[in-house]
Formats: sequence, C-alpha cells, structure tokens
Amino acid sequence: MNTVLDCRGLACPQPVIRAKELLDSLSQGSVEVLVDNEAAQSNLERFGKSMGCAVAVRSSGETRHITISKGTDEGAAKTPAPEEEYRCDLPGNALIYVIPAETMGRGDDALGNILMRAYIKTIKSLSPLPGKIFFYNTGVKITASESDLIAPLRELADLGVEIYSCGTCLDFLHLKDSLLVGQVTNMFEIMDAMAQANKVASPY
Repeated sequence: MNTVLDCRGLACPQPVIRAKELLDSLSQGSVEVLVDNEAAQSNLERFGKSMGCAVAVRSSGETRHITISKGTDEGAAKTPAPEEEYRCDLPGNALIYVIPAETMGRGDDALGNILMRAYIKTIKSLSPLPGKIFFYNTGVKITASESDLIAPLRELADLGVEIYSCGTCLDFLHLKDSLLVGQVTNMFEIMDAMAQANKVASPY
C-alpha cells in the first residue's frame, strides 16, 4: 500500500511528525511525502533511515517526492541513524514556553488538568516549535509524575525541544528523584532565557 502525504508549505518539523504518525500506524507499506524545500527533504531522508526504512527520492518541478518504505527487505537491512541526525533546527530562545502550574488557567482544577493535557499534546502540531520549555512551581509535577503527558514531552525532546524543570521547585515538592523527562534548571537560567527570548508563551 502506498499512501501520499502532501506536506508542501509546512514548516519543519511538521513533515517529519506527520510521516512518523502515518508510519507508526503501518506494519508494512510505503508513505510518499511531498515537500517543497531541501531542508524538509533532508530531514525526511534522515528520519526514514533512522526508522530502518528504505528511502527513495525524486523531483517533479519544485515538488520533492520522498518515499519511505516500511517492512521491505531493503528497509530491514538499513542501520538506524541517531535521532539527533534528523532533528529540526529550532530557534533556540526565539520562542520559549513557561509552564508554572499543573493546570491551565484559574478556576476548576479538574477542568484545568484536562486543558493542560490538551495544551501539551498540541505543542508538537504547531510551527515553530519552542526552543525550550520551562516548568516551575507546581508545573514540575508534570515532568516528575507518571502520566500520559510524559510520552508527548519525550517526543518533543526527540525533536530537539529542550525541557527544563526548576530544581528548587522539585526539592520543595520532594520530586527531585522523580524527574522523568528533561533536565533540572535554576532561576538564573529561567530568567535569562525569558529575557533573551523573542516571545514567551504560557498557558497560565
């Protein structure tokens, strides 16, 4: 089965994310991804090889066709490449997210939890991705507690987003030994990143 995925006009990392989601749903078959820039083509080629898939490329005018085949003998023989090789170049401090609570907004905590889960799971679908995400105050409970948010945060980390949690907050909440994703940071690094950023986004 050959599925065509039109990602022309989409900024990095959307072509890789969409190709990965489609390939994850297949046990065998091919995904033909259409893109219109060299960076997206290179990222998709490296991604396909990292998945142990066969990759073929052809051009038609300004459109580049990258066919990633899963479950073939040729693909099975491939040696997976390190994830770092297909990470997108992120804007560093151009855009950062700060998450100061485990819930989104003020009001009902149960509703706030639902909203926060939707917020974090939606980040990977946006462009551009943040260069960094900082968790502080009770926001560190998100990175230090088993939940359905750890997987999407790890996926963001795999795409090159840096995940940080406030060390003082982890200590205060007795969670420093429970951190499941990202690194420990401090107030200087948090404030410096916020001061240097072109844009700071927050769900609170």
